[in-house]
Amino acid sequence: MNTQSDLRTISALLGDVLSQFAKLFQNEVDLAKAELGEKVQQVGWAVGFFGAGAVLVVPALVMALFALSAALVAGGWSQPISYLVSAVVAAVLAGVLFAVGINRLDARRLAPRETMRQLEKDKDTVKEMVR
Repeated sequence: MNTQSDLRTISALLGDVLSQFAKLFQNEVDLAKAELGEKVQQVGWAVGFFGAGAVLVVPALVMALFALSAALVAGGWSQPISYLVSAVVAAVLAGVLFAVGINRLDARRLAPRETMRQLEKDKDTVKEMVR
């Protein structure tokens, strides 16, 4: 008779462990959703920076390139060479803007680190509970 009581106790404990694990798993899913929401917001900001940079830099860059070309021509450079130098300057500036945007979209910065760390802790906890 004692064995049946022990089996019921073990069964109840196992049921509790599984119930706790299910709750823990649901909490981790909720944490992952929240963290991914934050990461989506970071991507949104990065895209916003791309857009704002593109919109605001175009007129300023065009005027600066005209001024650079005019200064080079006034300094005795030929028109084609001064325009080429202006184009190279524009290409360098564009490269810098793209590099900043790509840096903000770096996968390592977007990974849900907190969720991954918590899942590792949960895995260890479940292992201990099963022992």
